[in-house]
Amino acid sequence: MFGYYLDLAWRSLRHHQVLAALMVLAIALGIGASVTMLAVLHNLSGNPLPGRSGVLFHPQVDPRPAKLSGADVEPPDDLTYIDAVNLYQLGIAPRRAVMSSNWLPVRADAPDSPLAMYTDRATTADFFAMFGVPFLYGAAWSAQDDASHAQVVVLSRAMNQKLFGGGNSVGRTLVIATKTFRVAGVIDDWNPQPRFYDVNGGAFGKPEQMYLPFFAWLDLPQDYGYGPMNCWGNDPNAGTHDPRVQQCTWAQFWVQLDTPAQAADYRAALVQYSAQQHQLGRFQRDPDVRLRGLLDWLDYKRVIPVTVRMQTWIAFGVLLICLVNTVGLMVAKFLRKSGEIGVRRALGASRRDVFAQCLIEAGVVGLAGGLLGLPLAWLGLWMVRQQPVSFAASAHFDPSMLGVALLLAVLSSLLAGVWPAWRASRVAPALQVKSL
Repeated sequence: MFGYYLDLAWRSLRHHQVLAALMVLAIALGIGASVTMLAVLHNLSGNPLPGRSGVLFHPQVDPRPAKLSGADVEPPDDLTYIDAVNLYQLGIAPRRAVMSSNWLPVRADAPDSPLAMYTDRATTADFFAMFGVPFLYGAAWSAQDDASHAQVVVLSRAMNQKLFGGGNSVGRTLVIATKTFRVAGVIDDWNPQPRFYDVNGGAFGKPEQMYLPFFAWLDLPQDYGYGPMNCWGNDPNAGTHDPRVQQCTWAQFWVQLDTPAQAADYRAALVQYSAQQHQLGRFQRDPDVRLRGLLDWLDYKRVIPVTVRMQTWIAFGVLLICLVNTVGLMVAKFLRKSGEIGVRRALGASRRDVFAQCLIEAGVVGLAGGLLGLPLAWLGLWMVRQQPVSFAASAHFDPSMLGVALLLAVLSSLLAGVWPAWRASRVAPALQVKSL
């Protein structure tokens, strides 16, 4: 019977081409708008490191004064230099990385090489293994290099292309802020979105162009800042003079904990560390720690822009308006063929049969609208990518969204077709046959 109803639906749509075209267009516009924003929301809320996110954690401790005007109840996102170093040396986590970022002047160690500013990430050796950073050439520096403040650097693929033509530059040298650094490796394109490890500079920003050992980076003659700082006390700008002061938080810190037992032990170690610092007089507050997993951290930081959520609701509002219009068009279409429905009823078709036929016709309209809505969604995503917003580059059409678009279109049209189909199934056959 399904094939027969499908054939009847196709014949009916061909017979009422204008109404059919209007219904398909209404569904397509609604699907195009809603799927565009659904795809953007899906991209922005995705897992930046599938397979690794479950073992990555962001520790927080609270070194602030007991009475601080306007202080958030949550501990600061970042750590002071003292706490970052202490937790880094704690050694409980199998891997850990302390980091920050800024801009630094760089030139190739060659005559007449031009000087340019590049973004950098200062971090420790475990950063690359923890986050699964892929290498084109060479490798990361070692923990011994961190301890000895070795002047080595890892370049991004783009920076390597600009400075060395894209070849294997391992062993070549750069002058970074007056000091000579040796290239240890070159990474392949890597830019997890959202950029979970440092949302201070924007969760959907561009990747850094080079990576330096954290402690060697601190040794540089820096007039370029140390990333966003949050300071308190008599001198709120203390960190700009010396980042090692204890009243400024600015260093990001991540650890890898492979099992729930390791996570529980590390949380207990954070509490114990905070209690020790409280006894020493550094921490004025009672121990207040957090240990959020990667996905929990993104949820806590609300990395999805409010405008995207709002625009998603607006897009589904457009779909709802399109469905309301489609309902009106379906009622008009189904009632136009009341005579045909009356004859079918007189020949023995039940109300259920008429209802099923009309619903299948609505499903066909939805499928056609979904297929037409796909190119509209692609166009919508292209328009999003042209916008001057940080997440524009993240807007792409995931293959899984193809099925979502078609399913949404069919389900929406079936929902829109329930009431028109019910109205059509209530047509009195005697009156329709008599009027023929």
